[in-house]
Amino acid sequence: MRSRRTSIGSCLLTASLLLTACGGGESGPVTLTFQSLSDQPAAIEATNKIVEAWNQQHPDTRVEVVPAGWDGVYDKLITQFNSGSAPDIVHYEAAGIVPFAKDGYLADLTPHLSEEKRADIPKGVLDSVTADGKVIGYPTELQSYVVFANRTLLQQAGVEIPTGPTMSWDQLRQIAKATTKDGAYGLGWGLSSPTAAFVALAPGFGGQYFQGTGEATTAQIGQGEMALPELVGQMAFQDKSILPVTLTQSGAKALAPFYAGQVAMTVQGSFQAANIAKDAPPGLDWIVLPPLAGPAGPAQAANPQTLSVNVDSEHVEQAAEFIEFFTSTENLVALNEADALIPPTTSAREALAEKLGSQNGWDAILATGEHLTSAPYLFVDKYAQWKDTVATPAYQRFLAQQTDAAGLAKELTDGWQNITR
Repeated sequence: MRSRRTSIGSCLLTASLLLTACGGGESGPVTLTFQSLSDQPAAIEATNKIVEAWNQQHPDTRVEVVPAGWDGVYDKLITQFNSGSAPDIVHYEAAGIVPFAKDGYLADLTPHLSEEKRADIPKGVLDSVTADGKVIGYPTELQSYVVFANRTLLQQAGVEIPTGPTMSWDQLRQIAKATTKDGAYGLGWGLSSPTAAFVALAPGFGGQYFQGTGEATTAQIGQGEMALPELVGQMAFQDKSILPVTLTQSGAKALAPFYAGQVAMTVQGSFQAANIAKDAPPGLDWIVLPPLAGPAGPAQAANPQTLSVNVDSEHVEQAAEFIEFFTSTENLVALNEADALIPPTTSAREALAEKLGSQNGWDAILATGEHLTSAPYLFVDKYAQWKDTVATPAYQRFLAQQTDAAGLAKELTDGWQNITR
């Protein structure tokens, strides 16, 4: 999808000259198209309410929601941008928009980001939507990885439930060992597609995976990157405290043994709090444990959902104004509560914490939002290819005990070199 800017620009110039020659001009209200990927009923409702409020307050600049979905959205956007049919406002995620920004499809939102909003977004989150010094999208929602626990099973095992600001991975390991008894396991972790979790949690161990940006990137697979896979291997095969089948399951599938009391804890995306609250059997006393912290702290890589503006939009300024409105504290609270995700601004996170307290583990979930940091992989041109063709199958072989830690590190490094040579 490279280098179509010149031809598109020429077409736009031609169209502009034709309109001028014909004496044409705009009349009536401006209409902006907003392609929304929200697919949960509550989130769709929250999004529509925000848009309705904007339209009521801005009759001269109306926003029209175009419902889409996450499946196949990357390829869909490639087609839309190449054909000149992309929406004015693009909903996606940081990992996905960087390539589009580098190819010149997205407007630079730096001049439109208010100083108040800039100060409200933690640096690590803002860095995740900044490429080549330009803000290419506003962050809207974030997920983290948290530990859901069956309080009853922990208490029956005589475990002291962690209550501090963080919980170490060593504590998790010890609790898992203590609760592996009587046919039950301490932990269930759906790792059928393990790369996202391992990469996101690596900063807590000092792991970065990559150095450099764009094509000038080298893979870095050292102690910080290998610490978590090795820990999972030790828990699964030495301690035997991880339910084996969950290593081949998705996160959603791994919830079933948690509901059944077959595992005492499960590592999941924080958004699963909404599903657990809805689907957990009556009587399951579940809690969210404090944020996990490695030797380098509780840091996790941020990959926020984003709103960007099509550079070819005829109304970039108005679209940016809508995004400023969409990401107000009040609106981010409503959207993230609906999606059970973490607001990307400090003010919205604090407001949501005050509103929900410890209900359904929200206090622990929102606490993880304080430690989100920029993810180096966001700015790596061939990360997606490496993730799908190298990292995921390599991790799967490691978790199936078909290779050891040294073999895994070699596969990850050699695979990157083969892709980029």
